Amino acid sequence: MINLEILKQLSVKTPSKIVMLVFDGLGGLPDPETGKTELETASTPNLDRLAAEGVCGLANPVSPGITPGSAPGHLSLFGYDLTQYIVGRGVLEALGIDFELAEGDVAARCNFCTVDENGVITDRRAGRIASEKSAELCKRLRQITIEGVEIFVLPVREHRFAVVFRGSELSGNVEDTDPQQAGLMPKKAVPRSGDAERTAEIINEFTTKAKSLLTDSVPANMVLFRGISQHPNLPQMSDTFKLNPAAIATYPMYRGLAKLVGMEVLATGATFADELSTLSSHWDNHDFFYVHIKQTDSSGEDGDFQRKVRVIADADQLLPQLMELIPDVLVVSADHSTPAVLKGHSWHPVPALIRSRYCRVDEVKEFSEKACAAGGLSTISSTDIMPLAMANALKLNRFGA
Repeated sequence: MINLEILKQLSVKTPSKIVMLVFDGLGGLPDPETGKTELETASTPNLDRLAAEGVCGLANPVSPGITPGSAPGHLSLFGYDLTQYIVGRGVLEALGIDFELAEGDVAARCNFCTVDENGVITDRRAGRIASEKSAELCKRLRQITIEGVEIFVLPVREHRFAVVFRGSELSGNVEDTDPQQAGLMPKKAVPRSGDAERTAEIINEFTTKAKSLLTDSVPANMVLFRGISQHPNLPQMSDTFKLNPAAIATYPMYRGLAKLVGMEVLATGATFADELSTLSSHWDNHDFFYVHIKQTDSSGEDGDFQRKVRVIADADQLLPQLMELIPDVLVVSADHSTPAVLKGHSWHPVPALIRSRYCRVDEVKEFSEKACAAGGLSTISSTDIMPLAMANALKLNRFGA
């Protein structure tokens, strides 16, 4: 990819508008009975029409064979080189719920989980408990005190919550305690460097006290730490790309990520229909819109093939509302694949399409993994999508003499 400093020199401000529609975890694998992925199974006449009118391909969020988390998958889509810019999920969760992180704070994205009588994890998400229940349990965990550190326990959504530690000489350089699969015990927090030893000890003490406080809580009787991190300083999209960017997302983590790269995070409702209404009402105020659909990912993580199919089909039915706004460039892609058959993120490249007045239309007539593999974009890095969107919006000057 071309680096952000060069893109900053080439970028120019124009009236044209870009919409980047991200179906979280869109990519899938074939159902054993039908031989079709979730995207291939869903009824998607509007996505298919966009594919026929644009140029398609597959995109690797990180690198072939590497399974990305949601944060790097999105940063890649926004044009950030993942070898230079790494963001911890804890910071994103905290920012996404509008918690003001102070310099030196360490934030973690946590799960309530279920463990059996032997301490073995049986459900990493505690059955996706209701947000109200999670808020009650967070209130209980606020009883925890640890000498020399201030602790903030913040409910996010369903089984997710955030913990922020504030004190001197803390470090985010600590391994997760989430083993990423059921059937294993929660891991101990392990420092990756000497300056993180105290922080690891704090996390382990918190976890021990949390387990005691949650003994009678069913099904959420234990906690897992993920994405332990501190606030990074990322180049801002307004500066690099000369854009006035906005984010429309319902889940806190994605709102936090958008905030980190300098997008204005717009208030919206809980559904894709709400997001489209927000897009329409703010259309005149911005020239770049990131619009996020979460449920494709959560359906895949739950192993619910048919629910993921329904989410895709339902979103497709609403796409004419987006097209009525006549964006100069429309990008449709994903941050990673989440095949229902794997019940988690995977390394498979994601389908991508770019529709604009200036793209070279290829022969693809269907928006699916198999069809996009034969598209004019070929297989590219997700980091190339943002420069392509900028070019199609006539927002990049010529490079060199």
